[in-house]
Amino acid sequence: AAVLAFNSTACVSTGHVGVVTVFGRVTGRTMPEGLHLVNPLARVHELSVKTQEVKERAAVPSSEGLIMGLEASVLYHLQPDRAADVFQKVGPAYAEVLLGPNMRSAMRAVTASNNASTLYSDARETIARQILTDLQGQVQPRGIVSENVLLRDLQLPDTLKQAIEAKQQAQQEAQRMEFVLQRERQEAERKRVEAQGI
Repeated sequence: AAVLAFNSTACVSTGHVGVVTVFGRVTGRTMPEGLHLVNPLARVHELSVKTQEVKERAAVPSSEGLIMGLEASVLYHLQPDRAADVFQKVGPAYAEVLLGPNMRSAMRAVTASNNASTLYSDARETIARQILTDLQGQVQPRGIVSENVLLRDLQLPDTLKQAIEAKQQAQQEAQRMEFVLQRERQEAERKRVEAQGI
């Protein structure tokens, strides 16, 4: 009786959902965290519903055809009500099966439609949002919620990096010269007004 009672209870850890199987068949029943009564022949498989992170690194093309190294992270969690479906159709390694390949595909698709200088500039947030939207369209119907995509590192080819830095330096120099010329015009105007006042 004690063994039967012990086998008839299952405890699901905090931040997890339990998927019930009987003789290897997914019953479709899921259990929230806590202590539950179960069929003594049933097994309970726990899947995390906490926010988790997957890091991806890929060589991605730009619209000009340049190949760059891009490192990004996606924050995601499993939909608790879809846990049995994910366990049955994808398995407990759903992050490696669904998120990794779809993340790399989304990264390549979005960067291929942008030029390299856009990726290097302050438009990175827009690109991260585009990757997130693409990724959500792929994995959300499968029971995985993509919360956010973070671009961590972008490795441009050295020649392009030097060209972008030279362009930025030239723009800063032009702004500095414009400031100097404006100051000289103001000084000349001041001297003219003083000369007229005398």
